[in-house]
Amino acid sequence: QVQLVESGGGLVQAGGSLSLYCAASGSCFMIRSLGWYRKAPGKQRELAASITSVGSTNYGDSVRGRFTISRDNAKKMNYLQMNSLKPEDTAVYYCTAGGAGSSTWYPEAYWGQGTQVTLSS
Repeated sequence: QVQLVESGGGLVQAGGSLSLYCAASGSCFMIRSLGWYRKAPGKQRELAASITSVGSTNYGDSVRGRFTISRDNAKKMNYLQMNSLKPEDTAVYYCTAGGAGSSTWYPEAYWGQGTQVTLSS
């Protein structure tokens, strides 16, 4: 099993930046792709970004150009740098991981508990 723990969420003004962090533990050798999903009130859950084991990235249309996903395999960390934040970015952000049998671009095998990001206008 893989455990994922997010940190870094909080309240930020529109136009500002915020970094999210995700620490992985457990059977990390199983991890291939990593991702960040988000769930806003009244909206469906959506993929914000994902990154493969070799560093290729994929972004949701609503965040492309503003968010950057990265990973440090040695530290077992997944990061999401969020810039030019908008009120509609308000959501619970979940760190996710996928194993060998999971989708490359939609890693959903393992989930963290989520961290709240709230934008103030």
